[in-house]
Amino acid sequence: MGATVVQGGATFRVWAPLAKAVYLNGVFAGAAFDQQTDDRLLSKDPSGYWSGFQVGAREGDRYRFWVDGLGSSGYKRDPYAKELDPVGFPNAFSVIRDDGSYPWHDAGFRTPDFADMIIYQAHVGTFAVKKPGVASNLLDVACKVPYLAALGVNVLQPLPIDEQENHPSMGYGGVDLFSPDFPYVAGAEDLQAYWQAINAMLVAKGFAPLPIESLTPAPNQVKVLVDLCHIHGIAVAFDVVYNHAGGFDFQGALDDNCLYYFDRAKNSGNNNDSLYFTDKDRGTGGLAFALWKRDVVGYLLDNARYYVDNFHADGFRYDEISTLLSTNQGGGWAFCRSLTSGLRQRQPRLLQNAEFWPGEFPDIPGSALPIIEPASSGGAGFDVVQHDDLRNEIRGAVQAAATGWPNTVPMGAIAAALYPPGFDHAWRAVTCIENHDLVMAGRQQRIAALADPSDHRSWYARSRSRVANGLLLTAPGIPQIFMGQECLEDKQWDTAPLGPNLVWWQGLEGADRAMADHLRFMTDLIALRRTYPALRGDRVNPFHGSDADRILAAHRWLEGSGQDVVVVASMSNWTWYNYELGFPIQGAWREAFNSDVYDHWPNPQVAGNGGWVHASGPPRHGFTASAQITIPANSVLVFVRG
Repeated sequence: MGATVVQGGATFRVWAPLAKAVYLNGVFAGAAFDQQTDDRLLSKDPSGYWSGFQVGAREGDRYRFWVDGLGSSGYKRDPYAKELDPVGFPNAFSVIRDDGSYPWHDAGFRTPDFADMIIYQAHVGTFAVKKPGVASNLLDVACKVPYLAALGVNVLQPLPIDEQENHPSMGYGGVDLFSPDFPYVAGAEDLQAYWQAINAMLVAKGFAPLPIESLTPAPNQVKVLVDLCHIHGIAVAFDVVYNHAGGFDFQGALDDNCLYYFDRAKNSGNNNDSLYFTDKDRGTGGLAFALWKRDVVGYLLDNARYYVDNFHADGFRYDEISTLLSTNQGGGWAFCRSLTSGLRQRQPRLLQNAEFWPGEFPDIPGSALPIIEPASSGGAGFDVVQHDDLRNEIRGAVQAAATGWPNTVPMGAIAAALYPPGFDHAWRAVTCIENHDLVMAGRQQRIAALADPSDHRSWYARSRSRVANGLLLTAPGIPQIFMGQECLEDKQWDTAPLGPNLVWWQGLEGADRAMADHLRFMTDLIALRRTYPALRGDRVNPFHGSDADRILAAHRWLEGSGQDVVVVASMSNWTWYNYELGFPIQGAWREAFNSDVYDHWPNPQVAGNGGWVHASGPPRHGFTASAQITIPANSVLVFVRG
């Protein structure tokens, strides 16, 4: 499908079953073709696919299709275009790109086990803005890969990167699914500096430098980002939107060159006639794909395969599978099974993460279990789902703590949410305390602001933020971090690169001590999770939860291994001394982590247990031993067997 470079030229293929004629126009080998003449006419097969061959067409040439339909005539962008020329958009040319032009360096990379994953979610356009008002791009994000590697995350999950009709955008209204978004592609005038920085990273890892020409094609800039992630030990899971396409609107007018009514059938007001779409809408701002059509399903499956084969994707976050199933019903279930089964055969370690909210609509399941049930057993076949139980309880506790004494804090509710109910493995749940939907400007507050609404840099804000992140990163499941969360960013985010809702990187460069301290805390906490397998496993026993004391204690372990861990979290505003807690086994337990150390690192007034506690007390909390411990105010402690 689309344009494919072959010896002597390029082939072209496009689906337009109701079109009367489809012509190939463009500039090939320097010669312009813009007349709808017989030599430009593509050939139609019985299934409605039009195809042809252009002698001399080559990498970088521009092309587009002229479609004569029953309702109108005009240009259409190639739905399979791997790059679009931004000049004149939406009346834009597609660009021929050769999939094999990038020299990969990631042959030794292996996608992490699901239980070992720590996801970092970022919006490409605002993650690494260097010039006010100018969106950061894929290469800007690539230059941040060493930062992410030092943090310790091992999965990067960018918000959707495909072409959007309007900017700035969150990324969930794409209409050109194979083409990277214009603002995310660095222009030729800036490539020299990026080229030098990228080659420095490659050379530091023992690889040969790239020729600068490798950075010119837009798809190759995606590949550079993935390649650098891989050689730094980070997988990449792309966010894709298969439940709907964009609103087909460009600056207030119909984008007549897009996928909408692609074969230019007569538009009588019934969107079921629009080839790719239906008349269903669940408030997404676009139209649902018509998944009862084999060719529409094929288009979306091809898109997923393209990401795996050409961008070396390690996973996907599938946007709003709830909506997809509601708008398509049986066709939606069949599509999900084909998608998950086909990709699993192609890349067995691929993470398939469904955003599915049980009962969001009356015609979808009230449980996530059918979503992760194997396709062979009638389920949708996804590996994991976004899960909000733990998120809601942690955020609720932080907010309750901020109301002050003598109010209780629902630590017992957090305890009940530590393991996602009904799942065979905890890693089936992707958990978070912030994400792109939640802390978007005008919605909910970021944790630091939630922890102390009056002063986002107070001790209360700093310490409660450490507790919230400590609970997330010591709990079962796959933890997900949103950009800036690791450095105590307190501003909500939006898509405008002009600001003011951007990650304040200058704070980490010395302008904000609290940000640097929190980054150190998060880095060490992530390292702790990666060091102790029990913190990544399924086993959890929240053996003590006191709303009045604002204390939670949980036992984490690997069956039969002796690698036991006890996590203690406090949202109390004062330090507890000689607090009696049960311990699973008698003897010495090392205090492997104390979040109080990170306040004004190193905290000169740190409270703790001197590095050790000895569990020699009587049975307590269902265990054979106990100890009297010091629990610093608003802190997380982690004890491991000595």
